[in-house]
Amino acid sequence: MIRANMASPAGHKARPLREFDLIRSLRRLCAGRDSSVRRSIGDDTAVTTGPPGRDMLLTTDLLAEGVHFDRRTAAFSDIGFRSAAANLSDIAAMGGEPKYLLIALALPDGATSREVHELYRGMLAACRPHRVLVIGGDTSASTGGWFIGVTAAGTVERGRALLRSGAHVGDAIYVTGTLGDSLAGLALANERAGRNRRSSRIASLPPQQRKFLLGRHLRPDARVAVGRWLVRTRLATSAIDLSDGLSGDIRHLCEESRVGAEIDTASLPLSPAGVAYAKATGSDPVEMALAGGEDYELLFTIPHAKHGRLERAARHKGWRLTRIGTIKPARFGIHVRSAKGLRPLPVTSYRHFQSPR
Repeated sequence: MIRANMASPAGHKARPLREFDLIRSLRRLCAGRDSSVRRSIGDDTAVTTGPPGRDMLLTTDLLAEGVHFDRRTAAFSDIGFRSAAANLSDIAAMGGEPKYLLIALALPDGATSREVHELYRGMLAACRPHRVLVIGGDTSASTGGWFIGVTAAGTVERGRALLRSGAHVGDAIYVTGTLGDSLAGLALANERAGRNRRSSRIASLPPQQRKFLLGRHLRPDARVAVGRWLVRTRLATSAIDLSDGLSGDIRHLCEESRVGAEIDTASLPLSPAGVAYAKATGSDPVEMALAGGEDYELLFTIPHAKHGRLERAARHKGWRLTRIGTIKPARFGIHVRSAKGLRPLPVTSYRHFQSPR
């Protein structure tokens, strides 16, 4: 756990920083009211009144070298791509249409214009499929490493943003794509940089599977089209993007909706490359799917009666959407069901301000 670098009064211990306790306290601190603000701290983006018939979506991420990225394991273009994709994924989770990015950079001594241009080329590559423009930002010097601040703006139909707070008991839980791939890709990136002790076992993985997993980590795909379709069809009751990992992000959605959840481990969507990686390294692919962050897939809920319509549409559009569980009453808690029965789902995904287990 990271502790704040400030002195404590004599005889008092500094309290450890916990991400979602901090978010809740900031929500209370910033609880001012304004008729244009429809949703603020607590979801993937803020929601404000926008152009006629639309709400504005605003989100920002700060990426710190050594915490969110490592220049030994990723090229600047990949770092740029991921930093933009993370914000585009937040807009996608709200069912919005991303429009603009603003970029703030703090550059360490020795940074070059070539590195900055490479970073921006990666950002623009992530933006291009969604017709998103980079329209401004700021630069500053850094006495430490690189810091990248990305702010994204988008819009969504008035009153239709997908929130974390809309799930109802009985809703089906779905995810896009496959889970756990980015975690495997990160291990491969570390191995490539000589930082992974499992390198001898990973070496048995075929080149195409290695390339797929590295791509899933370094160049994630924001699911904007799926989010937009869910809003247009009004099928989804809630949504969140899987940035920290399924075991943590499902908890965030349940807390906001005041519900519980049951996840079926046999239904978790796994890629062949992810399963091959798990086999090669002696890992559990289910635990990878539960713990792995930065897949940037969407997790969303829909009424049980509408899942047939959703799955027919997914087949028609060529999307991989998988039902992985059911929303339960809050008193049920959050559990996973496997061949061994039902057990509580621990938080095994990434948590800010807490040291790795």
